[in-house]
Amino acid sequence: MTGVTPEPPVLRLLNVESAYGPIRAIRGVSLQVQRGEIATVLGSNGAGKTTILKTISGILDPRKGSVEFKGEDITARDPAEIVQRGLVHVPEGREVFPLLSVRDNLLMGAYTRRDRDAVARDLEMVYAYFPILRERAQQDAGLLSGGQQQMLAISRALMAEPELILLDEPSLGLSPKLTKEIFEIIVRINRERGTTILLVEQNANMALNAADYGYVLENGRIVMEDRCDRLREKEDIKEFYLGMKEAGVRADRRWKKKKTWR
Repeated sequence: MTGVTPEPPVLRLLNVESAYGPIRAIRGVSLQVQRGEIATVLGSNGAGKTTILKTISGILDPRKGSVEFKGEDITARDPAEIVQRGLVHVPEGREVFPLLSVRDNLLMGAYTRRDRDAVARDLEMVYAYFPILRERAQQDAGLLSGGQQQMLAISRALMAEPELILLDEPSLGLSPKLTKEIFEIIVRINRERGTTILLVEQNANMALNAADYGYVLENGRIVMEDRCDRLREKEDIKEFYLGMKEAGVRADRRWKKKKTWR
């Protein structure tokens, strides 16, 4: 009987360590993201989630370990080269170009592309996902609300035709209603376009419901990983991330030091 060889992950981190000066932000992080899935990294503020994304996208060079994208080593490569390979980072805080129009912000996302006809098609695609951006196309991006700027940041990433999008805290500063809308669109993009997504998020409930596979990061280390439907049922997740136990109980418990690799 001949077995089917599993497809290699589109993204793989192996024992990655990154730091800001003397402060180690992530310590021996290993994770992988399968093509076509949404993966999430959960963790409290300061756990190292953003550092993971910065290390993947080349903004921060790791001290140790390696980053592979589509089977090739991209460790410490130039961020522009990484974008051209099909990996796009949507940073925390959106970082739109405030003095450019919404339309020009979107076209900036496609600056590495040469297929002008397809760019026009993709512009229509993002307007279909976020109709408000069509309405505000000629308006300066800095005048948009926080939620609209998040829509613009995601759409600008899509204009690069990425195979993998890194999303950093898309719910940051948004109302529950807007957060729900943003996550519904993230799932639609994944399902309809097959775009792989690595999402870091403090809103564990939204992330676990949207994603297929999850990692839990604490103090720069992965302390738990599993499919999201299983993570939602784990007592530690319910207690520390979903708020399903008394606050007084939380202070008496800490994560076990033992890693829970499969």
